[in-house]
Amino acid sequence: MNTRVGWLRPVEKLLNGRFAALFAVLAIYIMLSGLVRITFLAWSVGDLDFNLLFLTKAFVMGFLFDLATGICFLLLYCVYLLIFPKAWIGSIADRIITSTYFAIVLLIIYFSLLAEIPFWSEFGARFNFIAVDYLIYTYEVIANINQSYPLPLIITVLITLVILTFVLLHKKGVFRSTYSNAMPIGSRVKYAMPLIILGVSLLVLLRNKQADFSGNRVINELGKNGVFSFIAAFRANELDYDVYYPKLAEKEAYHILKENLLQKNQQFVSGQWDNIIRGTTDSLEIRPNIVLIAIESFSADFLKSFGNTANLTPFYDSLAVKSVFFTNLYATGTRTVRGMEALTLSVPPTPGNSIVRRPDNQHVFSIGTVLKQKHYHPYFIYGGDGYFDNMNNFFGGQGFDIVDRDRGNPLSDHIATRRMNIPTNEVSFENAWGVCDEDLYRQSIKYADSEAVEGSPFFQFIMTTSNHKPYTFPGGRIDLPQGERNAAVKYTDFALKKYIEDAQKKPWFRNTVFVVVADHCANSAGKWEINIDKHHIPAIFFNLPHAPERIDRLTSQIDIMPTLFGYLHWNYHTALYGQDINQVNSGEERAFIGNYRTLGELKGDVFTQIDDRKNVKQFRVSEKDRSMEVVKKQNSALVSETIAYYQTASERFASGKMKER
Repeated sequence: MNTRVGWLRPVEKLLNGRFAALFAVLAIYIMLSGLVRITFLAWSVGDLDFNLLFLTKAFVMGFLFDLATGICFLLLYCVYLLIFPKAWIGSIADRIITSTYFAIVLLIIYFSLLAEIPFWSEFGARFNFIAVDYLIYTYEVIANINQSYPLPLIITVLITLVILTFVLLHKKGVFRSTYSNAMPIGSRVKYAMPLIILGVSLLVLLRNKQADFSGNRVINELGKNGVFSFIAAFRANELDYDVYYPKLAEKEAYHILKENLLQKNQQFVSGQWDNIIRGTTDSLEIRPNIVLIAIESFSADFLKSFGNTANLTPFYDSLAVKSVFFTNLYATGTRTVRGMEALTLSVPPTPGNSIVRRPDNQHVFSIGTVLKQKHYHPYFIYGGDGYFDNMNNFFGGQGFDIVDRDRGNPLSDHIATRRMNIPTNEVSFENAWGVCDEDLYRQSIKYADSEAVEGSPFFQFIMTTSNHKPYTFPGGRIDLPQGERNAAVKYTDFALKKYIEDAQKKPWFRNTVFVVVADHCANSAGKWEINIDKHHIPAIFFNLPHAPERIDRLTSQIDIMPTLFGYLHWNYHTALYGQDINQVNSGEERAFIGNYRTLGELKGDVFTQIDDRKNVKQFRVSEKDRSMEVVKKQNSALVSETIAYYQTASERFASGKMKER
């Protein structure tokens, strides 16, 4: 019995001394973080590989990340306990400082833990690059949270949790011990310094990528801590390809690239080894107006054509049979800015930030460059404030006129071309992300009418927002309740139908082609770092002077506009990575899919993946359901091809070669 008491004595001192509150809150954080980890394990059990060794390692790694993060939360208070004068311990000042510090820390802890739940639901991951991006745009994010969730209830829950924690700590005598133990500084050093050294050591030694030790995404994410992951993503906002990714000799990379880029109707304009500009020759070209509608989060599996039985998109389904319909198309990423990058720059998704969000992205060779060759007037039409995700600066830098909902943010003022505000009296409904699709389409018709008077062809890039959380839209339009994904999809289809019907009444309609494509899928969570099936999107070319056609060949999102140029028989010079799918030899089709740090190429039934740890993996992809299985013996030619595409794209942007010439 005495031995047992002897073992317990250090613990009793820990929980009943001056540092009692600090260690109690640290223990609470570690226990709750572990509970969240177990919850995510149960939630994603369907995507989990049951490997006991890997699961054990994930929980051990997770504990270390939790410990490091918990100590960081309490580090300032630890220093405070160390240096606060002994004579003032337990004073009113001591009680106010301690209570205030723990109220703030507990509020942050509970908010971060609760916020991980909807993020995991959407992305199947801890806080990452996406969360960092959203932190910058406080208006949209806070408004979205307010409109998507019962914010007063959330605040009430957070405050209640903090109060209950204080009550518990008081009931257990933790604060009484903290205020009554006038510990001399020599004794405080024995508690504080080991904790500080441990915290600093963990921060120096731990790296978020150390949790990526298995081939299963769920296990890797379980081994992380949300706050630690957020800080790691913030620090790695941009990734240098040369430093982090596998490489080829530069001339070899360009040789492989140029062999793969060249279409049957193209030839290179120069023999220079790193010049990828090709001349495209065709027959007599036509120049109709072009309206490109990028629909927010519009997964292929919402369509009846791909097995959906909820009748969410009756109009899009009806348009598809009258159009050139892409059935085997894949988005390059999981963010709107990735979709914009693919559709405008026609480039694989280089690591880190989308080029749309990077500095010095003006006058990049884009579809805008080709449109200028054909004397089009380009517009970017967006229902929110285009400062979000740097959209206005990017499109303005490519020569587009901007039509958006100006909320007076100073970051919006640096665009290179004209900006037209959507007036309040032309808005019938608006949420955190912008005006409803109906209002947005009315802006399209308004500016199309104006251009028709001028007589020159116009191009409009329309970015919708209604199919985005909080999933709200004007009432009385559809038979599903507000606030649900399926309802937003059905409203999106309703608004598209009304737009096309209104456009058909206009004289310019007969000479206008409509490209309707998703920016990305509704979610990306799954077993692997990149899940092929979560990138499958639809696209149609409607009102094209061409017979309806199904394109079942594998197509990348970066190929959409070059393929349209092919249908229009355009003769032009291009430095785009995208290709006219109809000019690509059978078996040479490929699609590029990535996230901010993992990049890949799908070709045939093989997906080649590279990442920022210079790892290379290949998967066999099932034709039936796009499930993936690791390939042990890799196809070296496909590895080199994948590296060549991403290495050269990254190098061309970084060096300025991607600029217009």
